[in-house]
Amino acid sequence: MTLNDNDFKIDVTSEIGNLRTLLVHSPDSGLGKVVPSKAQDWLFEDIVHLDTMRRKEYDYYIKLLMYFLDPDKIQGKLAGIDSAAGNRDFFKPDNAGFHNSTKVIEIQTLLSDILQQTDIRKKLVAAVCAIESCNYKLQLQLIDTDPVELAKIFISGSLGDDTMIFAPIPNLIFSRDLGIAINNHILLNKPAKKARSRETLLMRYIFFNHPLFEAYRDSVIEIPENKQHFLRPGEVNEEKTTIEGGDVMMVSPQHLIIGCSERTSISGANEAIKLLFENDVVTKITIVKIPHKRDYMHIDTVFTQVKRNVWVLLRSLTITETEQSQSEPIAWFADKKNKDKPEIVQFRKDKKPKTFNTLEDLLDNISQKDLQSTEPTKFIYSGNDVFPFDAREQWTDSCNLLALKDGVVVGYDRNDKTVEAFKQSGFEVIHITDLLPKFESGEILPQKMKDTLILMPSAELSRARGGFHCMSMPLKRDSVF
Repeated sequence: MTLNDNDFKIDVTSEIGNLRTLLVHSPDSGLGKVVPSKAQDWLFEDIVHLDTMRRKEYDYYIKLLMYFLDPDKIQGKLAGIDSAAGNRDFFKPDNAGFHNSTKVIEIQTLLSDILQQTDIRKKLVAAVCAIESCNYKLQLQLIDTDPVELAKIFISGSLGDDTMIFAPIPNLIFSRDLGIAINNHILLNKPAKKARSRETLLMRYIFFNHPLFEAYRDSVIEIPENKQHFLRPGEVNEEKTTIEGGDVMMVSPQHLIIGCSERTSISGANEAIKLLFENDVVTKITIVKIPHKRDYMHIDTVFTQVKRNVWVLLRSLTITETEQSQSEPIAWFADKKNKDKPEIVQFRKDKKPKTFNTLEDLLDNISQKDLQSTEPTKFIYSGNDVFPFDAREQWTDSCNLLALKDGVVVGYDRNDKTVEAFKQSGFEVIHITDLLPKFESGEILPQKMKDTLILMPSAELSRARGGFHCMSMPLKRDSVF
């Protein structure tokens, strides 16, 4: 990948500014090798049908991104790259017909690039073989492997003949979890689960060795472990220093949200706050502590931003319970009130911490104060706030939406009640299969779209427990001011 110095910049100051550049990883052959006995160890809820996931779901995502971010690469080519016709060269990073966009950047391509360097290839092979307990002969064999093929091996876990030599890393499609752009810095994350160790290693090598990021190497922030962490007894999750991108949101130029969840520890958030303040990256960081439940996993499974004054979220987690009358027997025997209510504390440089009672209070404050909205803040609730659809649709990522621009978001087509809630809030709703021909004909222009929920097919992608917010690592957005 060749880019001029002026072509590439890291600059993310919000969740909703026009998206200009992002990192993604298209589903690779490793996802088709996830077996039921290891699915949960590899952080999947179920095995997926890879060909359906690619052709009928994720390829549509790439097409959509290209029309918004790099239209010259796709305009006029829709019929020729239609995956339903059996030709996927446009979507395959190891193929001569690959789009090779400098706006929709494929992680596998970046990995192939750095592996061209002999010294980097030797070091990374040694590091991968160490964490995967490979023998020395295999290590030597991998060093001599073609860099493009070696990148595929590192990601899929398999040699060219489909022989598995170590586990796949199917979660690499959730690129946000590995790094977050904060203004013009990159926060390199520390995933909580062993299944993601190789992903973290690969991304560290990419950020520090690819020419694309050369100007930003001093702006990459790594989260260290606590001193003498190796003396801690056991493997208690709360004691680990972990942080994942699904728990990090850049909501305004000087305001970052960090969630403490099943995957991001208090220790990880604490280290991130210290480093971000010390390096003057932001001036305000809000911690949102949610229950450590698989239902929620990250804060972006509970809420994401739709536009300057609109958010989508799970109401059953965010509301404050009404106090029971003391005359009712249940009031005397009830367990702890609001046990699932988030704890929200905002830290500001040189000022006392500030607390918020509910997520709605925090998000309203962001819209009105940080983003200077001139309209009242609106909340669109998962499942239209109707039980059991709120919980069911939150599980299939109704709250995990990616904003392509202010008010234009991408989500799954299976969350019917949430779609109703969007319509009731004045949003247009259109399926990707209806939208793409309108882009191609010029009937609809991406830059002219407003207040729209774009629905994507989701039968297989939703099994992996992540939405399009997870499947994106924005590197550049336009300023919202």
